[in-house]
Amino acid sequence: MTQRVWDLPLRLFHWLLVLSVTGAIATGLAGGNWMSWHADLGMLVAGLLVFRLLWGLLGSTYARWSAIVSAPLAMGRYLRGEWREPGHNPLGALSVLALIAVLIAQTATGLLAYDDIALRGPLARLVDTETSLWLTDIHRQLKNLLMLLVGLHILAILAYQLRGKKLVQAMLHGRDTEMAPEQAARGGSLVAFLFALLISLAAVWALQQAPQWLEPPKPATPPPALSW
Repeated sequence: MTQRVWDLPLRLFHWLLVLSVTGAIATGLAGGNWMSWHADLGMLVAGLLVFRLLWGLLGSTYARWSAIVSAPLAMGRYLRGEWREPGHNPLGALSVLALIAVLIAQTATGLLAYDDIALRGPLARLVDTETSLWLTDIHRQLKNLLMLLVGLHILAILAYQLRGKKLVQAMLHGRDTEMAPEQAARGGSLVAFLFALLISLAAVWALQQAPQWLEPPKPATPPPALSW
């Protein structure tokens, strides 16, 4: 009997993140007129990350940070072939943590970036121009680390697929055939989902409005000269 392991909000997050990160990398590499798309996709990634951080607290059993952070502690059992738990295995959990950490850093530097030509991150005015340019360079360099982690993640998934572990299918339908009934994921209510979604949308809206809020005040108009 199959049991639920990945809840629907987590699966939607996963595939939306796949599409948005792929698009952000592609448009960033293309440059030029594609940079406006790159900025919009980066904003979408920011919203998704806010949702994931919240869902790690409010979601179902195996979506929670407590499950992900504790999994690497069983690395010894995993390497000895004794790991039989549902959810992320120790290596998978490390991969998730690394990807999320790099994506947060990549998104944060993008929000503060300024390319000295046309594109300015919505939070760039929070720092001086020199710092913003430095963060822009960090943003470009982190792209290489992100692509490396994504590539390793894909290779690991392919390796598991070839060994008969249907990870892709599980992230589509959310179920696992090797779980006992008592191991089925629990929690992650509709109210929790709506709350996390609302906060995420509010965060994206705030980022969109930030350039106006952070715009320096215009100089006062001098009074008209008096003519006698």
